Amino acid sequence: MKLKNLMEEVVFNVMDDYLQEEEMCKCDRCKMDIAGIALNQLPSKYVVTEKGEAYGKTDIIDIQKNVDVIAAIMAGITRVKANPSHK
Repeated sequence: MKLKNLMEEVVFNVMDDYLQEEEMCKCDRCKMDIAGIALNQLPSKYVVTEKGEAYGKTDIIDIQKNVDVIAAIMAGITRVKANPSHK
């Protein structure tokens, strides 16, 4: 197993929900920019074993509802929407 940041999975799952409501570019580049901005504001949740991943995923439901996660994603959406890097 490789080193894995479970927070990435959380950000991409939650981000997709919020992007549906936004009128903006939803290309892969914009999504990656949003995720990068959000992940830089959030604590990492690294695992290195399958057991650690299974254990870590039990926290994901609570993390997805975390106000900090939503705020970080919305900050990324606002920034990328105002200035997409692929203009």
